[in-house]
Amino acid sequence: MKTSIRIGTRGSKLALWQAHHVADRLRSAGLAPEIVIITTKGDIVLDRSLDKIGAKGVFTEELEEGLRTGHVDIAVHSAKDVQSTIPADLELLAFMERERVNDVVVSFDPDLDLNRPDLILGTSSTRRKAMLRRFLPQATAAEARGNLQTRLRKLEEGQYHGLVLAYAGVHRMEYDGLIRHVLPETQYVPATGQGSVAIECARNLEPALKAQLHAALDHAPTHICLATERAYLRTMEGGCSIPSFALATLVGPDSQTVHLHAGLISLDGQQLLEEVRTAPVAESERLGTELAESILGCGGREILEAIRQGRNE
Repeated sequence: MKTSIRIGTRGSKLALWQAHHVADRLRSAGLAPEIVIITTKGDIVLDRSLDKIGAKGVFTEELEEGLRTGHVDIAVHSAKDVQSTIPADLELLAFMERERVNDVVVSFDPDLDLNRPDLILGTSSTRRKAMLRRFLPQATAAEARGNLQTRLRKLEEGQYHGLVLAYAGVHRMEYDGLIRHVLPETQYVPATGQGSVAIECARNLEPALKAQLHAALDHAPTHICLATERAYLRTMEGGCSIPSFALATLVGPDSQTVHLHAGLISLDGQQLLEEVRTAPVAESERLGTELAESILGCGGREILEAIRQGRNE
């Protein structure tokens, strides 16, 4: 069986951290990893917000083409960047153990006050912008594209007072000292998959190799939670360009119950639809689907239609 594994990744420092993390795990399993850098549309188009460039697959499409051609054996993604529906010839092989899920505010100002009336917070996330408009209406949510280092340079130049980012990326890049506020995940519910690394492969990859890769890289509790969240996202027919959110956790004796907090918020933050439901682990994906159907039936379809019409104008 093949032991040399070509890992496809984006070229940012955070993406490379993820790829090297995967490579370390593969070496421990007796495999020989090689990292292959692939540039995606999301890395090239930086003058438009994600929702304006068709964000489905914006950070994954070129990596997926590498899987199809055999240029790489696996692709490494931030799980929150993976589109809601995977092409039929590909599959998500593993989800690595999840980091802390919270959004955080980073700043060079150690005394940053979130209640200051002229506050400018940078983010590229549609969800975060909408939540800031709801929960911090006095703040301006400004567009902040680019990799983490580029955003921090813009922050240092004074374009923003702070940046709203995922804790996982800030921590992995060792910028914990810039975290001024940890936003509560019960209010600022994260995006589907936030905090985890997803591993994708071609469906026709050798079965024995897939099994070996899965064993080396997958974290079963995280996989259950992300499968639940992704069932929600898939039913919503959304990606990282719509302001949906979902956080699944395992609770109860022996962690055999899935707790799901998920919903949708309008772009202006005025409409917030959210629900909390639980189900046995064996019914986790059904839980995600049913919660999404409930949100869609309670006004979610109208919110999504308004968003789509606004983008087509």
